[in-house]
Amino acid sequence: MRGDAGPSTVFDKIWDAHRIACLDDGRELIFVDRHVLQETTSAVAFAGLRREGRTVRHPELTIATQDHIVSTEPGRDEDTYPGGRELLTLMRANALQGHIRHFGIEDPRQGIVHVIAPELGFALPGSILACGDSHTSTAGGLGALGIGVGTSEVEHVLATQTLALARPRNMRVRFAGRPGAGITAKDLILLAMGALGVAGGRGCAVEYAGEAVQALPVEGRLTLCNMSIELGARLGLVAPDEKTFEYVRGREYAPAGPLFEQAVRAWRGLASDADAVFDRDVTVRCDGIAPQVTWGTNPSHVGGVDGRVPDPARYDDARQRDSVAAALRYMGLAPGMPLEGIPIDVAFIGSCTNSRLSDLQAAAAVVRGRHVAPGVRALVVPGSMSVKREAEALGLHRIFREAGFEWREAGCSMCVSINEDTVPAGARCIATSNRNFENRQGAGSRTHLASPAMVAAAALHGRITDVRRETAA
Repeated sequence: MRGDAGPSTVFDKIWDAHRIACLDDGRELIFVDRHVLQETTSAVAFAGLRREGRTVRHPELTIATQDHIVSTEPGRDEDTYPGGRELLTLMRANALQGHIRHFGIEDPRQGIVHVIAPELGFALPGSILACGDSHTSTAGGLGALGIGVGTSEVEHVLATQTLALARPRNMRVRFAGRPGAGITAKDLILLAMGALGVAGGRGCAVEYAGEAVQALPVEGRLTLCNMSIELGARLGLVAPDEKTFEYVRGREYAPAGPLFEQAVRAWRGLASDADAVFDRDVTVRCDGIAPQVTWGTNPSHVGGVDGRVPDPARYDDARQRDSVAAALRYMGLAPGMPLEGIPIDVAFIGSCTNSRLSDLQAAAAVVRGRHVAPGVRALVVPGSMSVKREAEALGLHRIFREAGFEWREAGCSMCVSINEDTVPAGARCIATSNRNFENRQGAGSRTHLASPAMVAAAALHGRITDVRRETAA
């Protein structure tokens, strides 16, 4: 039931508070509180503004950062990766012309859009945040509506500070039970992917709930909501609570003083009503699960590390059977192989999914005093320069370097092959990122998704390893 007609979900409450009008075509016009730009989807949007003679309506509500196509080499500048030079230069010029705060690679607050928006307090509970990148849903970890948009919609937000969208349906995913040691937010969302599939949340705003979600720290909730897009959802969110409010307190763009306390009083009302009705309500059991790792070419191709590569023959649906068979051919895996023990060539810790301080701490705890296996390339890419500084203040960079990891500058890096960080054809990478599609990390590359601790353990052994063995030891 919609929020303006009866009991409300968190999504209903936020959406209805931002709705300006219901349009004749069935879409709804909503106000956008905050807008974040990245270099690969903003250049065409600015060109459109100039062509139509329009200006940026609310430059104070937009920030821009360089992240996707930047080099992450130590000491990098805009010329280090020649393929990114044009878009980086255009972003800098467009931000200057539009009077938009720009976090270039020389700025101490530069980083991946979905990392810096929460850490700067630019994304806030109850807000609507838009960005020309699908993983804007990450902001849902704060109880915000993070909406990824296309280039034409980026232009629309710049010109009007609004979006015209079809209203998503309400869906709730409740994680039942308490996961054991070594199970992280990444494992929970991969578990949900395996249970519900890549279309399980199609057309929906997904609220994550349950004891396991409430127990997660805010950075874990950001990871959970980040991969809502891989679930097929429009966005994902977690109702804000006291953990959220303390996370936001004191951040650069957050309210301060009495205004913060006033905001918290309003944010406390952002919970789904007990009798709110969801269009889809599902439960995923998470007690007793093993750390999750993908074996195929989409995130729903996943299982516990103590399991085996599935046999396509066991699938009744012919299309699913063919899809699994094709995935195994691409990945170079055979039915029945144990997932634990599959050799890897590259280990990547980073991306908007898992590059925050707590992610790096979890990986460093596994790595400390040990060394990367011979022949494995391992790299750690902090999600922002702030994360990098915090990690270095704790000495994490020394732990990683002494273990044979590359310690790099902030950026999207190996998550997507549009910069110099790529996986060679035929090589196998275990990554903390969000997508394991064919060619995602480079032409012919093979990707396994897992948590930061799982990736760290695999780097040390040169093969997929159950990280629980490391922590037990």
